[in-house]
Amino acid sequence: MPHPLPPALEDELGDILEKAMRRAQMSEEILAARTGVAAARIRDAVDYRSDLSAEELRRLAAELKLNEVGLCALGAGRYPLPEIGPLPFCVRALRMPHGIGVANAYLIGPCGADHAVLFDTGAGMRSLAEAWPPDIRKLDAVFLTHVEAEHAGGLCEVVARFSVTAAFVPCGAEAPCGSPLGEAESRRFGGIEVTAFTTPGHAAAHNCYWVRMPGTPAARSVLVSGDLVFAGSVGGAYFSQEQLHANLRRMLGAVPPGTVIAPGHGPLTTVENELRYNPFAV
Repeated sequence: MPHPLPPALEDELGDILEKAMRRAQMSEEILAARTGVAAARIRDAVDYRSDLSAEELRRLAAELKLNEVGLCALGAGRYPLPEIGPLPFCVRALRMPHGIGVANAYLIGPCGADHAVLFDTGAGMRSLAEAWPPDIRKLDAVFLTHVEAEHAGGLCEVVARFSVTAAFVPCGAEAPCGSPLGEAESRRFGGIEVTAFTTPGHAAAHNCYWVRMPGTPAARSVLVSGDLVFAGSVGGAYFSQEQLHANLRRMLGAVPPGTVIAPGHGPLTTVENELRYNPFAV
C-alpha cells in the first residue's frame, strides 16, 4: 500500500524572502541595490510569481544570510524532505484545514494502544474530531505549544470530553484549562517522557516539547516544535525576531540530529534535514 503524500510545505519562496527581509529590516529596494536583483523581480517572488534564476537566488541568500542550498531548492520547488524511519512510539498527525493550508496537532503514544498524549488541540473540538482516529479513546495528557486560535481553540473541550487531569501550557500563556510548564520541566506517561523547552519568538509564551523514551536510549525522539520551525522555514516572529532565531539555533543543537520535528504546520522533517537545508538554519 503506498504511503500518503506529505502535506505541502507551510512556506513558499516568497514567504521565505519576506520573513528574511523583515528580519534584516530591509526593503525590496535596498535588497535590490545590494544584490543587483531588480526590485520588481524581488516583489514578484514575494507575490508568488517568481522566476528568479539560481544565480539571483544565490545573491539574495548571501545578502539575507540564508542557506543558499535550501533557498535554491525552494526556488526550484524541490525542497528535500527526509524519510521518517521507525520510532519507539506511534506519532499521528491530525491535520486540520486552516486558511489555505493546514494546522497540525499530534497524538503520540504506544503503538496499538487506545490512549496517547495530545499536542495542541486545533481550532475546536469539531475540527479535531474530523481528524481523530477512532481507536484513541483516552488521553494521558494534553500539551499546548502556544495559545493561538488554530492550535489551542479546542483545549477546554478536549479536557472536558476526555476527563483530562494533566493539561499543560507555556508559562505566561492565558489558558483557563492548563497548568504552566517551564524550561526543562518533564512529565512522564508510562515509558514516554515529555520535556518542555521555553522558546518565545513567534509568541511571547511558546514551548517546544521533546518526546522520548528514556528507557530506550538508542531510540529516536520527536520534537513537537509548534510555530518555531517548519520544514524549510520558521514561524512568523510576531513577538521577537531575535528570540525566535536564537531559539531556532538553540533547539536544532539541543536534541540529536536524528530527532523528528513535528511542526505546527506542514510536513514532518528531521533536525538533521533542517540543519542541512532550512534557509534560516545558518
